[in-house]
Amino acid sequence: MKGLKGMHHVTAITSSAEKNYEFFTYVLGMRLVKKTVNQDDIQTYHLFFADDKGSAGTDMTFFDFPGIPKGVHGTNEISKTSFRVPSDAALDYWVKRFDRLEVKHTGIKEQFGKKTLSFVDFDDQNYQLISDENNEGIAAGTPWQKGPIPLEYAITGLGPIFVRIANFDYFKNMMEKVLLFNEIANEGSFHLFEVGEGGNGAQVVVEYNTVLPQAIQGFGTVHHAAFRVDDRSVLDEWEKRMGSFGFQTSGFVDRFFFGSLYTRVAPQILFEFATDGPGFMGDEPYETLGESLSLPPFLEPKREQIEKMVRPIETVRSTKEFVKE
Repeated sequence: MKGLKGMHHVTAITSSAEKNYEFFTYVLGMRLVKKTVNQDDIQTYHLFFADDKGSAGTDMTFFDFPGIPKGVHGTNEISKTSFRVPSDAALDYWVKRFDRLEVKHTGIKEQFGKKTLSFVDFDDQNYQLISDENNEGIAAGTPWQKGPIPLEYAITGLGPIFVRIANFDYFKNMMEKVLLFNEIANEGSFHLFEVGEGGNGAQVVVEYNTVLPQAIQGFGTVHHAAFRVDDRSVLDEWEKRMGSFGFQTSGFVDRFFFGSLYTRVAPQILFEFATDGPGFMGDEPYETLGESLSLPPFLEPKREQIEKMVRPIETVRSTKEFVKE
C-alpha cells in the first residue's frame, strides 16, 4: 500500500478568530485561503492559513469553539507546530521581527542539525520556525506573494509536529509498525521520526515525558494533526490498515476541500489522514481566497442560519497593498 507522504495540516483551537486572523496575516504573513465553519459544529469558525496557493502540507487551521476554557500544556498532547522558512538567515530576520512586534520567543537554537526559533501567540499556542538550509526531502510550498514578509524569509509550509507522550515504547511501536515511520535520530528525550520522502515536511518529533501532568485540551492547544495521502483509494487502504491493528476510525469523511479519515492513536492524540485534493481553489478565485464565507455544498442551504450564528470577520486583502518589511 502507499504510505503517508508527510504533513497535510495541523488544526488548533483559538480563543479569538479575529486575533488569530490578525496574528497569522500581519505577523506571520501566512495567507488565509479559506474562511469557513467547523462542519461538525456550524456555530464555530474554521480558518485555514497556508501558502500562496493553499497547497497541501502548508496549512495551519483553527477552530474558535464558543466558551471553551484555556488548555493546559503537558504530556500526551501534540505540543508544538513547526513552520518552514528557506534559510538560517531567515531566522535572523524573524528574531528581529518578533522583537519589534513583541512576540515571545526563545532565540535561535539547534535540534537534529536544523536551526529553529520557538515562539508563542496570544493564546500560548506553541510554534517554531525551522530552517530549510540543510534540508532534503519533500518540497516546500510557495510563500504568499503579496504578503508582508520578504519572499526570501517567508513561511513556505509545515515542518515537524511535536508530540509529547508518556508511553514512549507504545508510541514508537505504533509510529513504526502501524504508520510506517522510521526513527532516524534522537537527542535525549526527543526522537525524530520520518516518513515518505522525508525532510522537514515529513517528520514528527516525539518527546518522552512522564514528569509533566496530563495535558488538557482547550484554546491554545492543538486539536489534531493530519498527514497527506494521494487520494480516496489510498485513504480506504488506510482505513482497512488501521482497523486491522485494532484502531477505531471515523470512516471516510468528505470535507469537500479534501477527504479525511480520523483515528485516535494514543491518549489525546488524534491523527487524520487527508487527501491532497480537491483543494481550496474550487469555489473561490485565487485573487480573493478566504475573503468571503465559504461553505461546502451540503451546508449551503443553511447559509442564512450560519451567517446569523457566526459574527462577521473582515478578511478582504485583495484591495490592500502590503509593504514588505
